[in-house]
Amino acid sequence: MWVHILWFVLGLTVLVVGAESLVRGASRLAGSVGISPLVIGLTVVAFGTSTPEMAVSVHASLAGTPDIAIGNVIGSNIANVLLILGMSAVIIPLLVSEQVIRQEIPVMIAATVLLIVLALDGRISRIDAGILFTLVIVYTVFLILQSRRSSRVAANTPDAGRPQQSQWDRHWGVQLLLIVVGLAALVLGSRWLVESAVVFARFLGISELVVGLTIVAVGTSLPEVATSALAALRGERDIAIGNVIGSNLFNILAVLGVTGLVSTHGIPVAEAARNFDLWVMLAVAVACLPIMLTGREIARWEGAVFLGYYAAYTAYLVLAAQHHTALPAYSLVMLGFVLPITLLTIAVSVVNHGRRGSHRPGPGP
Repeated sequence: MWVHILWFVLGLTVLVVGAESLVRGASRLAGSVGISPLVIGLTVVAFGTSTPEMAVSVHASLAGTPDIAIGNVIGSNIANVLLILGMSAVIIPLLVSEQVIRQEIPVMIAATVLLIVLALDGRISRIDAGILFTLVIVYTVFLILQSRRSSRVAANTPDAGRPQQSQWDRHWGVQLLLIVVGLAALVLGSRWLVESAVVFARFLGISELVVGLTIVAVGTSLPEVATSALAALRGERDIAIGNVIGSNLFNILAVLGVTGLVSTHGIPVAEAARNFDLWVMLAVAVACLPIMLTGREIARWEGAVFLGYYAAYTAYLVLAAQHHTALPAYSLVMLGFVLPITLLTIAVSVVNHGRRGSHRPGPGP
């Protein structure tokens, strides 16, 4: 078992190093195009930090462990919002741009709803996967064209959210090498991670779905954790938020799209995921909208609420996997006490925000 733990840790390390190499090379190439920091976060950085999910899910599907593939995506999306945005907001309150509220969050919610609809029959077929992959291409092209039309905004903040200028990686050949090395490391690290995770599941007597929702999901989200936390510390808040929203979209549309296309029979979706985890993912996506509407920022206390809910969700998965006797009481407390209070707090915040907006003085004569 210790050998598998070592391989698991080594796999995570290689994944993080590979993602860093890929993001650095891709960001430097994209930076010369002149797109905005938010779009860089939504595309280059988000897609780059989500490549561990891509590598793990594809390998898991080809290795005959599809529950890890689907659990990895669902768990990563939940962790991206509750854990990563929560942690970033606790570090520093995150100001949210109007484009994120008006466009990106509704797109993320729509993609989540589409995934649930496609999964209702218990499988993401190759046709479903083709639809998802086509949508990520359309979405990416739309963002790039939209950003180039708004190049004036990008010109006002030319260096925000991009890697610091340095000498050694300024040549395009070095940047391409970073991308190739990063991709190779991601493939290798994902193989070690998945194989070790399967051993853990069998040793602990828990399902591969739960392992995918927890251990693998958090492990493959480490690049997002590092990127968003560092962006928040540096005040690059568009990158922090764009990374999370873009990663969630990429996970649903690209990761499941590619995984379903390379799998002969598509991706089976376990009943437990259809009945519970997919709906938690949707609730988390929807929860972003009212929280970000309250002053167009994620305050520290809201970030703390996100972190608390992630801890509660993880605890539920562990209790359910062990069929623990405390599970009914725990579920009752969550549904009957914690959730209503949180919803009431968010509702009061939205109402107060609306009142403040209606009492703002109008423009002077």
